[in-house]
Amino acid sequence: MLVFAVFMWLLHKYMPFMQAIPFSARWLSLIFIVAGLTLDLTSLFLFLRAKTTAHPFHENRASTLVTTGFYQYTRNPMYLGLLLLLIGWAIRMGSATPFLLLPLFVMVITSKQIIGEEKALSEVFGEEYLTYKSRVRRWL
Repeated sequence: MLVFAVFMWLLHKYMPFMQAIPFSARWLSLIFIVAGLTLDLTSLFLFLRAKTTAHPFHENRASTLVTTGFYQYTRNPMYLGLLLLLIGWAIRMGSATPFLLLPLFVMVITSKQIIGEEKALSEVFGEEYLTYKSRVRRWL
């Protein structure tokens, strides 16, 4: 996420295209930033409460499948929270070019992280995860 945030800033600074968000409306960025932080922190809390790993590179160490809270609506609320933070960052900058990287962020996170996590969780939790996966969408 931080790498994308830096590239978004670089695009805004060196290749700004059209002021998409007027300065007077940039306070809207706070809504997305607060929503992203809330989603991330609440989801992390659920992992801590369940005493299972929240580390994205150790999903095979998961001991509990968390399906409550925001996990009822999205299988990846932490990644969705990061996306909301990036949307807030793009709004804060105001030009259109940072928004161009948002779909790329979704594609990269999905292909490089989420798909591997889904495979590992299928192996660890079997039918329980497959049922959850069929009921709850990957992003929204």
